[in-house]
Amino acid sequence: MIEKLTGTRETVFHLENLQVRLHINREYEDYPMHWHTDTEIIMPVENTYSAVVNKEKYILNPGDIIIIPSGEIHELYAPPTGRRFILQCDNSLLNGLNGIDSISSGFYPCICIKSEDSTSYQKQLVDIMNKVAEEYINRPPLYEASINALLTSFFVIVGRNCINLDRQNKNLIKKKQHQYIDKFLHICQYINDHCTENLTIDKLATLAGFSKYHFSRLFYNFSGVTYYDYLIKRRILFAESLLADPNLSVVEIAMRSGFNSLSTFNRNFRTIKNCTPTEYRSMHCSMQNLEFPQAESPKKSAL
Repeated sequence: MIEKLTGTRETVFHLENLQVRLHINREYEDYPMHWHTDTEIIMPVENTYSAVVNKEKYILNPGDIIIIPSGEIHELYAPPTGRRFILQCDNSLLNGLNGIDSISSGFYPCICIKSEDSTSYQKQLVDIMNKVAEEYINRPPLYEASINALLTSFFVIVGRNCINLDRQNKNLIKKKQHQYIDKFLHICQYINDHCTENLTIDKLATLAGFSKYHFSRLFYNFSGVTYYDYLIKRRILFAESLLADPNLSVVEIAMRSGFNSLSTFNRNFRTIKNCTPTEYRSMHCSMQNLEFPQAESPKKSAL
């Protein structure tokens, strides 16, 4: 299934004019530690399938769905027989969804939706995956637009039900607290846009119009993490993009990303990514040089 693997980086090739690649996978083949820029959705149809993400193993039964976000290192293990949908979605489709940025950190390290839960949204997601496969296989007129529309619905359902908007605390379902959702989406977007700045809880609480204590409790109920953990994750995501530039030192990246010391940056980066910034740069970014080697300088002609 992996067409091109350079080190640990998989290059995903999409069909023309389509932002997804669907594999109806039957191979009795394991896929070693790898990553890609696409978001990956895996759903077993027949027999089990296993994924290891962030050192945690997930055993998937038919109807289970796991969503592995861009850049997350993972491994896949297949049983001797079986069938599963493995869909790889270009991030340009996700990035085009308004509001997705506010909940994108909730995708990491992955989202696993179990069929045994038998929730209405789990059944909806399975139905969407089956419809995507049908469109992808049969290619009726406008199948590209249909698949994009189906995946938009898929991620809307995931965002509303699987990333802490509803599952984290049942109290959020109460009518009184629904009015806070738009407010905290705005707060999350504000953190995303200003994560490299000195964002104190006092400033964010004032922006939201709550006391510091009330803000902390409501933010945790809404996002499933403390405001500080959310802020650190956004800073690390920002730092990842800077690590692609070999001209920037790790110290400079730490400062630009909002960390006041290299040791704090290194500690938080290792906690979230399970490697140091230097190791991440070597593992994720040096692959670019192998895929796109620089042309040799023309040799000087002899005088």
